[in-house]
Amino acid sequence: MSESIVISGARENNLKDVSLRIPKERIVVFTGVSGSGKSSLVFGTVAVEARRRLNEIYSWHVRDRLPKHERPDADAIENLTPAVVVDQRPIGGNARSTVGTATGVQPMIRVLFSRHAVPSAGEASRYSFNDPQGMCPRCDGLGRTARLDLDRILDTARSLDDGAIVFPPFAAGTFTWQLYAESGLFDPGKPLRDFTEDEWRLFLHGDGFRVPRRNRNGTQGDNAYEGIVRRFDRLYLNRDPASLPERTQALVRDAVTRAACPECGGARLNKAALAGKIDGRTIADFGRMEITDLIAVLGAIGDPVAQTVAQAAADRLRRLESAGLGHLTLDRPARALSGGEAQRLKIVRYLGSGLTGMTYIFDEPSAGLHPRDVARLNDLLRRLRDQGNTVLVVEHDPGVIAAADHVVDLGPGAGTRGGRVVFQGPVARLRQADTPTGRSLRRAAPLKDRFREPAGWLTVAGARSHNLKDVTARFPVGVLTAITGVAGSGKSTLVATEFRAAHPEAIMVDQSAATAARRACPATHLDIMDRLRRLFAGENGAPAGLFSFNSTGACPACAGHGTVRTDLAFMDPVTTLCHECRGTRYRPEALRHTVRGKTIADVLAMTAEEALAWTGDPHVERTLRTLTEVGLGYLTLGRSLDTLSGGERQRLKLAGHLHRDGEIYVLDEPTTGLHPADTATLLALLDRLVDRGNTVLVIEHDLDVVKHADWVVDLGPGGGRHGGEIVFAGTPADLARDPHSATAAHLRAGLAHAA
Repeated sequence: MSESIVISGARENNLKDVSLRIPKERIVVFTGVSGSGKSSLVFGTVAVEARRRLNEIYSWHVRDRLPKHERPDADAIENLTPAVVVDQRPIGGNARSTVGTATGVQPMIRVLFSRHAVPSAGEASRYSFNDPQGMCPRCDGLGRTARLDLDRILDTARSLDDGAIVFPPFAAGTFTWQLYAESGLFDPGKPLRDFTEDEWRLFLHGDGFRVPRRNRNGTQGDNAYEGIVRRFDRLYLNRDPASLPERTQALVRDAVTRAACPECGGARLNKAALAGKIDGRTIADFGRMEITDLIAVLGAIGDPVAQTVAQAAADRLRRLESAGLGHLTLDRPARALSGGEAQRLKIVRYLGSGLTGMTYIFDEPSAGLHPRDVARLNDLLRRLRDQGNTVLVVEHDPGVIAAADHVVDLGPGAGTRGGRVVFQGPVARLRQADTPTGRSLRRAAPLKDRFREPAGWLTVAGARSHNLKDVTARFPVGVLTAITGVAGSGKSTLVATEFRAAHPEAIMVDQSAATAARRACPATHLDIMDRLRRLFAGENGAPAGLFSFNSTGACPACAGHGTVRTDLAFMDPVTTLCHECRGTRYRPEALRHTVRGKTIADVLAMTAEEALAWTGDPHVERTLRTLTEVGLGYLTLGRSLDTLSGGERQRLKLAGHLHRDGEIYVLDEPTTGLHPADTATLLALLDRLVDRGNTVLVIEHDLDVVKHADWVVDLGPGGGRHGGEIVFAGTPADLARDPHSATAAHLRAGLAHAA
């Protein structure tokens, strides 16, 4: 077998005819600033081609049912092995997925109880909250109930005409409002508090008939009537929340009350499943135990019939414990895991497979990891390599880079300024290289010598969610605060849950991805597309829809996509540039109109920096300036979001929020996906935010951010039940002297390196 994967002439996205050899059975780390081409090379080229070729070995019948992968734009890719991609997507995105189901341990526990519990509920499926035979009938196995809180969406002192429905999607003037105000069933001028009992019942729960409604052209039509509670439940509570727009998700969260199911107490199972016990513990008790404790309980089971299953479950749990995940519980929702926890969970699963000769591809596995946990991650990567596998890692963390056998550094810049291999070789030589990555490895930021003084304090009192132990915390106003601690220490629970509940006015910029629909682009995401359309419409006396590639302006040949994708059944699909619009997305009529010498397609082809010099609209200028402030000035306004790297999407989302003053901003690991050079840009932006009168709270592991903060709140001392306490609160300088904090120990080590 050849000793290297050989790539010749790779041109995906911004790659500029990249040719290189990637050594096999080594840990190879790909570095470079955000947007330099790392993801295009590793995921868009190597991973896609490996999967595409693997699919080719199957019959045409099977291939027709497999995911389709287009051939990457490259001259040649040789000596590939089957690839497994371990990305940052959540494990099991639905509400039923837990740590137990994602790791495969929960089915083992179900078998254990079906064989050994007294009294037994029967076969293993009767202990499953995903099976009607085992799930709680009240909550359908979800463990929690959610109901619409009418007091949050209705003002009963008002009439329908006066805005009694305060839930925006149902508010006065909307289609839903017409169902009630114009149906003839209710007096729209009558306050809701004066409704009769029958009117209330009809208003909230009625259905099964049709009512008149005025159409847009003024004529009458009719629509099925649906009470406001029934409609809300159907549209929002009985579907996956992730399918809703982000703004709607926030509105729904504010309108509902959630609580543990009153019948099962959150256990998800029915009474028969919860009646069976092993050594006095139900299957729900097993699910609530931390992995470290559950290993001991399983090891104490001595029954010969049950021992085999218990031992197999314990062995799998020990691998999780060795990866630093002993603080998790089997009933922990999978979507509640941090990106780092989810990646380690996946790594452990692959370690248990025993496969060799594979290529494992990781997308920033250090995401969400405290510096203390990076060493454990590196041990897992080495174990995969030592089994005879090739490990490719896209990464910025210096601790992970240090574990590499070989480094490929891309750049030198981002977008059109990147796409080249600027260094490849061992880590020791990278540290001496004149590249952004090499310079960042040689540079260690010191503590700043002056800290801003708080203008007041924001308090969270008696916080007990998850593992928090009656925590009372104070967060300073008008400064930059870093919230730190090892994985599972309670950082996100304290800030993203408890702080937001106490201070709902705070603006949360979390790790949920920016929309990556095929038509989405920076101009649409940042809400400047409408202004551009109106500008072209006003200057040319044409309808605004003509300048939308989602409306009448769309090229008819490609429906406004700019490309045409041809599905060839069992063969690889082919995407080509649209021959009619040549990729502009627009019909010829739209491109006949210009503003200051530019067509709408020309404007969307501009970078943010170029558009800033062209536009005369103050709102557009302000938005584009924010885009350049987060280091994305090189992005073109019309670039598809699904071609952006993870770091670019995170900063794009950040740019969409950072435009107001006098606010409280809560940022959840904003350095995710950022090169150290980009982190410096981010810190400069945070400084400007604070200096304009904002309060900024940052949940972070990056020590450069911790050093740059004015105040630090450190949680721990460990994860899970060993955490949930504030172990330090003060300035970074005081933290560096703290003898108990795990964060302090790594901070001191970094400062020693800087010296």
